[in-house]
Amino acid sequence: MRLLVALAVAAFSGFVSLSYELLWFRVYGVANGALASSFPLLLGTYLLGLALGSLWSQVLCRDTSPTTGTRPLRLVTAFFVFANGVAYLSIPGFAAACTFTEGSPAPWMGLLTIFLGALFPLVAHFGVPADTRAGARVSYLYVANIVGSAAGSLLTGFWLMDVLSTAGISAVLLGGSMLGAALLLAGCGLTRRQLAGALVAVGVGGGGLLAAGPVLFDRLYERVQFQAKTEPGFRFTHVVENRSGVITVAPDGTIYGGGTYDGVFNTDPRGTDKNLIFRAYALSALHPAPRRVLMIGLSSGSWAQVVANLPGVEELTVVEINPGYRDLLAHYPQVASLAHNPKVRIEFDDGRRWLTTHPDARFDIIVANTMVHWAGGSAHVLSREFNELVKAHLSPGGVYFFNTTASHRASRTATDVFPYSVGVAHCLAVADTPIQVDLERWRAAMLRMRIDGVPVFEAGREEDRRALDALEARVSGSLEARPRMLRRTDAAVPVTDDNMGHEWD
Repeated sequence: MRLLVALAVAAFSGFVSLSYELLWFRVYGVANGALASSFPLLLGTYLLGLALGSLWSQVLCRDTSPTTGTRPLRLVTAFFVFANGVAYLSIPGFAAACTFTEGSPAPWMGLLTIFLGALFPLVAHFGVPADTRAGARVSYLYVANIVGSAAGSLLTGFWLMDVLSTAGISAVLLGGSMLGAALLLAGCGLTRRQLAGALVAVGVGGGGLLAAGPVLFDRLYERVQFQAKTEPGFRFTHVVENRSGVITVAPDGTIYGGGTYDGVFNTDPRGTDKNLIFRAYALSALHPAPRRVLMIGLSSGSWAQVVANLPGVEELTVVEINPGYRDLLAHYPQVASLAHNPKVRIEFDDGRRWLTTHPDARFDIIVANTMVHWAGGSAHVLSREFNELVKAHLSPGGVYFFNTTASHRASRTATDVFPYSVGVAHCLAVADTPIQVDLERWRAAMLRMRIDGVPVFEAGREEDRRALDALEARVSGSLEARPRMLRRTDAAVPVTDDNMGHEWD
């Protein structure tokens, strides 16, 4: 095998390996419910697969000495085709296996790097003669493999994942491997008839896999997310994949981020109120005149739609890390106008980074409808350090209102940083000055409030009056005074950037 061919194969195998690692992490993160353990479990399995593949390759090399003929290239080509075919099937195979799984599945698809891992030692064995320059040539192979791996991380991670789905990227990788196999076959010293037969075999095999792609990847995230509980025929209404993650929306409007519940498209506090949107309406009872509001996290946009239309609000800045959420707004009438509201500015950035890079920004209310406290990255927006950062961005008399998701540690952390607090149904309002809950002011605000020009409650309608009475009772009944909260969370250890809260419990 020529060194140039060996370098090309080493580079391409690195590109494919890192690309699949990114795809596997995307899919496994959804299957594992966005737990912090997802990446280390997958990475450990991925590296184990590479190690086992390298160990296995010595068996393949034992009885086959490197030669200058074409037989080694034929062996490498065959293994190249097989490894890439298995890699293409790995994700739909994992999705199929998930339907038999209860709880978090093991990231066994990472072990499929056994085949990709065996390829590099084979290339080194057959592409580097055992002479005085063997060390230098092996180093060139390593450089090529590293360049290919870096290209996979950059091109796939920062570009392909923003423009193609998981199925689409898998198809691109398989198509690239088919083209590579064809080029390798051309150098294998085959007769025209043999070459034509080999190319047909590769074309039929690869083309068959690509043609089967729509079936293989059908309902991928339904099966991965709900696993054994997947209902026959159930489909997500929307699936948004980008480099920031995966967003799925069920037919009933429930939205999931990375496989974890992330709200519901709903702005109506009446009826079942599946997303407890009444907490967003309660903000008018916690601050007398909120003009400038910052919201960290957009999700369905339901909270943002309510907050933007609270009486007195002049400006709402929403910081969201995943632009895919904005793309969903147009599909749901309840929140569609949010994208065109002149009072609303949506910026795509990490919330903590945005606060750090805008040190002079001040707000009357800062709202964070945070992720569940056990998800990976939750400490980033629940820690003492984050609360102190938020505190520095509040105007005098300002209130920070966030979702504790029933975490005692999250509640205790915020109450340690802020001297005043009021609980509202798993949410917590904290401030540097006393929080005066005024339900009369709140009721007056509700009667003035309009969304898309339509009154939320009409004073002259008996039905609306009863609904407002029920909402008031719900708000007042959900309030929790600071002394009771402190007693309830007395044993809780505050979250810090160092202990990372519940992420590794």
